Amino acid sequence: MNKHKRLLPGASLAVLVLGMSGAMTSAVSAQTAAAVDYADSSNWLCRPGNPRACEVDMSTTVVRADGSVRLEPWSDDPFAPVDCFYVYPTVSQDTTANSDMIAGPEEYNVVRSQFARMGSQCRTFAPLYRQVTLTALRAGMSGNTDLTPDRELGYQDVVDAWNYYLENDNDGRGVVLVGHSQGAGVLTRLIVNEIEGQDIQQQIISAMLLGTTIQVPEGDVVGGTFQHMPLCESSDQTGCIVTYASYRDTNPPSARALFGRNGSGTVSACTNPAQLANGTGELDAYLSNVAPEGFSASEPSRWTSSGANITTPFVSVPGLLSAECVNNGQFAYLEITVNADPEDPRTDEISGDVMNPDGSINEGWGLHLIDVNAAMGDLVELVSKQAQAYQWR
Repeated sequence: MNKHKRLLPGASLAVLVLGMSGAMTSAVSAQTAAAVDYADSSNWLCRPGNPRACEVDMSTTVVRADGSVRLEPWSDDPFAPVDCFYVYPTVSQDTTANSDMIAGPEEYNVVRSQFARMGSQCRTFAPLYRQVTLTALRAGMSGNTDLTPDRELGYQDVVDAWNYYLENDNDGRGVVLVGHSQGAGVLTRLIVNEIEGQDIQQQIISAMLLGTTIQVPEGDVVGGTFQHMPLCESSDQTGCIVTYASYRDTNPPSARALFGRNGSGTVSACTNPAQLANGTGELDAYLSNVAPEGFSASEPSRWTSSGANITTPFVSVPGLLSAECVNNGQFAYLEITVNADPEDPRTDEISGDVMNPDGSINEGWGLHLIDVNAAMGDLVELVSKQAQAYQWR
């Protein structure tokens, strides 16, 4: 039987993403720049009354192990009792070191891929910010110092957006923070500088800091990166952190891997969204069925050997993926296993690896491109349960 590889997720253009939270805190003097006016709705990708990037088709085709399919519809809840505040990863393809405040296809795509689905459980807020661009990161990684980004600029934008949200939209509501890679690094700083130990901490339902490295003392759930907010250990716990960096079981972190590295006396925190109490859990993945802009002009591959015509933007593959938090001494990470069955007609492979120019897998990045997609259903369900717990506490 001919099995088929999957395309990369349609919105994850973060191949050269600066995902380590520590890397986002380097002391670079902020350039003189006018503050962004977050009263202007055009400076938000998503917000109530002007959903923009969150007003998209999120319908999904569920592909069962026997190759049969069914349509899973989706709708948001504009009257949700809690909010979600999202900071997106490195996606900007602007040619400058810091992005502008004009949303391009890449910003819209990453919201669709990583955040819009949260709208079934919460009101969605996603500010644009002047992030470090892919252009600047590529230049830096190649040793080119001619294009130097202002690493404080995007962070200050998010601080301003957060403060505007609190002053004008929050009205005492609980809020879930969601960020991936560069976005997770920015939110880590926001929590340390603006939230922990302050009154607003009581309104944080949880912080989902994905595709980054958060440190905790070995054998403990708090300390290290955060002094007051512990790791989540159950779905009815609030005020806690969900964090992980994902790698295939067949490609564990190499010595030079970028995410999940343990510290001196600390370990990289890992919370399995499919099984917060530790152990192995089946992931509820929502994988992209859209050809990724900027990566390939190829059409999406078939999800089954029968070639079922699947036209929805997302595909769910129940039972195909499972995950477990693993600590090998040097790295602690979310190990993802593909439960392949060559006897059934469903695909046995998923994509999500960063590839080298020669076509080999760049093992330093793990499954960074699908950190969020691989566990999206679990994250949405966790928001639902934590929001209920928050309202009843």
